[in-house]
Parts: sequence; C-alpha cells; structure tokens
Amino acid sequence: MLFQRPQKHSLTLKGHRTSVSLEDDFWQAFRQIAEENHRPINELAAEIDALREADCGLASAIRLYVLDTLQSKATEGSISTTPHSQSAP
Repeated sequence: MLFQRPQKHSLTLKGHRTSVSLEDDFWQAFRQIAEENHRPINELAAEIDALREADCGLASAIRLYVLDTLQSKATEGSISTTPHSQSAP
C-alpha cells in the first residue's frame, strides 16, 4: 500500500522497553537490514538511538537510516528503486 498509518512496534534499548511508530514498509525494511547485517534489531535500534541528535525522534532516525541504507544500495545497483507496491511494466 502506498500510504500507510504508522503502527507501534516494541523495542528494547539498553534493557529498557520502548516503542516506535513506523509504517509497515519502514519496519519491514528495518528488519531486513538488521537480518542482512546479522544483527539483532534491538542492537541496531540502540546504535541509531545513540547516534541521533537530541531533536530527532527515534522513529524519524530509523526512517532516515532505512532511507540512507536503501539509497546507498540503489547507488551500488544492488536493489531495485521501483516501489514494491507498483507493478513493473
């Protein structure tokens, strides 16, 4: 689906439970990135949390991380830039 409402997803950062509201496409991409890098999703989220600016929320920081990662892969030619919700001609 092209437009989605964010859904709450639970994470544990440094032993503390928290949640982030992310659209399903961002959540799935975030999980895939963690898997591809052989890292637990909580570990990756904790790293992003530690690196983000104080005025940037965790959900926004995760979205930006996912976007940056996917753009880097697209530049390297290892992923399609066609959104999965659209059919290829």
